[in-house]
Order: sequence, then structure tokens, then C-alpha cells
Amino acid sequence: MDNAATTYPKPENVYTAVDYFNRSLGGNPGRGSNQATLKAGSILVDAREALARLFNIKDSEQIAFTANITESLNIALKGFLHSGDHVISTSMEHNAVARPLYSLSQRGVEWTTVPCAGDGSLDPEDIRKAIKPNTRMACMLHASNLTGTIMPIAQVGKICRENGLIFVVDSAQSAGILPLDVVEQNIDILAFTGHKGLLGLQGTGGIYVAPGVEIKPLKEGGTGSFSEHLEHPEFMPDRLESGTPNTPGIVGLLAGVEFILQTGLGNIRRHEQEITAMLLNGLREIKGTKLYGPGDSSRQTAVIAFNIDDMDCGELSMQLDYRYGIVTRSGLHCAPLAHKVIGTLESGACRLSPGYFTTGAEVETVIRAIHDLTKKIGGQ
Repeated sequence: MDNAATTYPKPENVYTAVDYFNRSLGGNPGRGSNQATLKAGSILVDAREALARLFNIKDSEQIAFTANITESLNIALKGFLHSGDHVISTSMEHNAVARPLYSLSQRGVEWTTVPCAGDGSLDPEDIRKAIKPNTRMACMLHASNLTGTIMPIAQVGKICRENGLIFVVDSAQSAGILPLDVVEQNIDILAFTGHKGLLGLQGTGGIYVAPGVEIKPLKEGGTGSFSEHLEHPEFMPDRLESGTPNTPGIVGLLAGVEFILQTGLGNIRRHEQEITAMLLNGLREIKGTKLYGPGDSSRQTAVIAFNIDDMDCGELSMQLDYRYGIVTRSGLHCAPLAHKVIGTLESGACRLSPGYFTTGAEVETVIRAIHDLTKKIGGQ
């Protein structure tokens, strides 16, 4: 029940693809002209093209691979914003957005946080109202890692396009689960991670940068291209990629995206909605349970934050793990701004986040365990 942290299990083709690469190929892409290197390079090309199909990206070379989405967001924010610029985000952001923006705000970048409602939802018109003459960017999440709240990125993207702003989307909790279309949603920069909804391995991620958007690299170094020059390459994806990539991880990412494309995004979303509705309905029947967020599977991803009476959320999570073998996550979830919105900054919350491979029977087991635990606690 902790797929919002990292999906588990992975599709079987992810395991087999990574194992095959490590045992039978093992080349370093762009570092030489031997067969193993060329095959490794072709895997990166295939992965970019698969991601481009998933996100409706016209030119797959506008996708650069990174170590994780946090690195992608740092590239987007620190590589574009300068002192005197104004940037808009929301009060539901993860620290992967909030901390870089706070750092930039200490160096002359003006930062506005648009408040969200108590369930984490956003009125896109509040973004429009926050625009100033020096506003250059809006950066926001697609879905909350705390409440699962789905944000109106299409509407915000339209507002950004009408006002000449760069629109950055953090898709950590939505890629591979919700539709993402950089054209229809007017996304200029899309940051994604490989190990959550895209069903790949940890330590993988990437960034899409629309043609014409100039991003300063976070690092320079070897790219396997134009090695005779000291200047770092200006073209994508080399501009934002330097050093040996996590090729085994990208192999797994490719396999995960292929699984999603074959299964169908609609089928994945439909299943996750069904099990989320089961969890919400079951938790509502348990005395003393407080739910946060929309409480509606059509308005949220498969992420549910809850508390039980005055029980410490860390104790609740630990008891579910040690007594019942149910993995959850408690605390502040690297999202203190979001916890402030829903009123749990002091207490934290326990989070359930099932995934595509979670079964109805497992959800029923979780509901029974929480019910059983509350009776035991209440009787002590």
C-alpha cells in the first residue's frame, strides 16, 4: 500500500529486461563504437520514443534522462529562472518543487504560492490572478502525493499560453496513471520519474523541454558527442545529459512504459479508481477514521491520507506493518506545504497508496486490519 513512494511489484517484463541487459549486453551508450555500446545507445533511443508516444511529444530528442524527478525539477527551475523573475506554484507542492523555489527566492527570484482548498483542489483562475509583469513561469504538480488530488493542468496550461508563461508540470504521481499530453495541455517542461507510475526502477527519471525553451544545464561533462570541444553541446538531449546514464534503469523504464502502452492508460486508471473507491468506502465505515482530500475516486489518484482519532500516525503505520504485514507511509511525506493545507502539519498522516497490481482481496484485507487495529487500540 505504498505505491506512491515506489511501485511494487513491477511488471514481469521489467525484471526480465533488466536482467537480460546486465547479463548479456552491458554496454555504455555513446562511449565507443563496439556492438555492445551501439545496442545500449539504441535502447536509450527506444525509451525516448516510447515516452514520446505516451506523452504526445513530437520530437523524442527533446527528452533528457536524469537520476530522478527531483533532478529534473531542479534543472527546470534553476536552469530557467533568474534574479528578478517571478514564478507561481501552489500550496500543495512536494519539496522537490518547494525547496528549489525557496532556494531561488533567497537569490532574487520572486515566488508566489497560490493557496489551494482544504481538499487540496485548485481554482485555475487563482493562477491567472497571481500573474505579474515579471512572471515568467508557473510550476505545479499534476496530482498530490498526499491526498491524490488531481490538479487542473490543462486549464492552467491554457492560462500560461495566453500569458506567455513557461508551464512546468511535476508528474511524479501521474505519469503512467493519468493522461499527459504536452500539446493539448500546453506543457513546456514535463518532469517525470521512472519508478512510480511508469513502473520502472528507482534512480531513473527525465525531463521534456519544448523546442525553443532555453534551459541552462545543471552540469557539464562527457556526452559521447563533440568530444573535441571544451564547450558543452547545445543540442538536446546532450545539453542536459552528461556522464554515464543509468542504462540498466532506462532498460527497466522502457519495459515499464511498453507495459503501460500495451495495457492501456484507461485500463490502469479504471482499476485504480475501483480499488480507491473500495478503500474510501471501507475506511468511512470504521469509527474514528478521518479522511483527507477529495474523498472521490474520480477526483483523485489511488492515494488516501487518513488518521484514526488521536492515534499517532507513525504508530498506526508501524502496527499495520508489524502486526499485519501492510506497508504504508506516515509522517509529512516530504510535503509540509500540503499538510498545512489539509491541517495535519503538526500530526502528520498515514497514507495508503495501492497500485495497478493491487487486488480487491488485498484491499479488503487492509480494511479488516485497520478495523481490527482500531478495536484493539480502543480496548486498551
